[in-house]
Amino acid sequence: MTYNIISTGSIGNAVVINGFILIDCGVSFKSLKNVYKNLKLVLLTHIHRDHFNAATIRQLAKERPTLFFGCCEWLIKPLINCGLNKSKILPFKCGQMYDLGACKVSPIKLYHDVPNCGYRLYIGSEKALYITDSGTVEGITARDYDLYMIEANYRTDEITERIREKEATGEYSYEKDVLYRHLSKEQADDFLLNNMGNKGEFVYLHMHKEGIKNV
Repeated sequence: MTYNIISTGSIGNAVVINGFILIDCGVSFKSLKNVYKNLKLVLLTHIHRDHFNAATIRQLAKERPTLFFGCCEWLIKPLINCGLNKSKILPFKCGQMYDLGACKVSPIKLYHDVPNCGYRLYIGSEKALYITDSGTVEGITARDYDLYMIEANYRTDEITERIREKEATGEYSYEKDVLYRHLSKEQADDFLLNNMGNKGEFVYLHMHKEGIKNV
């Protein structure tokens, strides 16, 4: 299973799997110029602009009228507002499996400050997991997958120190909210340790070299 990270983090999110599946579309259309012609399916997670760029989605639908867009119920109306034909929207429910021919898809309920989902993706005999923007992965299992794409937004010790320093000076600490909206590297590592087999591959998303990126 191949992947192409177009962008990840607060600047925008877009990942292409096996050349024909785009997960998240929070980037400019120009960013997709080298990949959009081969896309068959776009999987969307939530409404935040760094994951859902309405102008790009509108342009994608215009340039690729045969393209399908999969999402859970909270993004159906926003897609229609982008001008998409209802026949090109694939409505999903978390926990259910959808056979789309070239692949199978199963959305996973995640916990952010807006309704959000991740995805289990099955292509042939290979399995991939995509999880970003969630305060927890409790209750989620994905044993022996081939590819794990998982958020590792911050290191707990670094964000805790930032909170302490701001509280000491009476400064507002937005980092407190991050703890409930994003996965730490420690959470990501624990999940991988408990699920990934010897042949699995993983990629950290939303990760910052100094600890925090997508806050």
